[in-house]
Amino acid sequence: MEQLELILDFVNTVDFEEDREELDSAAALRRWLAAHGLVSEGASAVGADLRAALTLREAIRDLALANNGVDVDAGEAAHALEWAARRARLVVRFGEDGSVRFEAGAAGIAGALGKLAAAVATAMAEGSWSRFKACRSDTCRWAFVDESRNASRTWCSMQTCGNREKARHFRSRHE
Repeated sequence: MEQLELILDFVNTVDFEEDREELDSAAALRRWLAAHGLVSEGASAVGADLRAALTLREAIRDLALANNGVDVDAGEAAHALEWAARRARLVVRFGEDGSVRFEAGAAGIAGALGKLAAAVATAMAEGSWSRFKACRSDTCRWAFVDESRNASRTWCSMQTCGNREKARHFRSRHE
């Protein structure tokens, strides 16, 4: 679950409904990555790093939408994760105890983005990835971990997006 929390924090660095972008500059990206222990405080980031991070973030969101039954280009999203993994020189390490972990061989921002791709790969390998979803509301798309018993949750919050959708359906049936 720790892997999913890191991915959740990353994907939710943008709030579409509030029009708020946490990663609005290369410096903001560096600060976010440092705050999450993915890169040292002294690391430098440039515009290309920011574009790579935003591409990775939206690819992860697309896969989360796919986990929620939304038709997306999962192949393109997977390609973006593979690109981040290659750029980070991601490798698989096997423990004597039968454990497996992914490590980034690259340093700096590329390595940090690789660690995020590794978190996705770990969640997929552990089987928790299918519960990582993004809200089906086109205006929201907030990421969440579906902890419902039967993994059937579709909205980030029933109080907001779920209620809006139910009200929309009700009005359309009674017009």
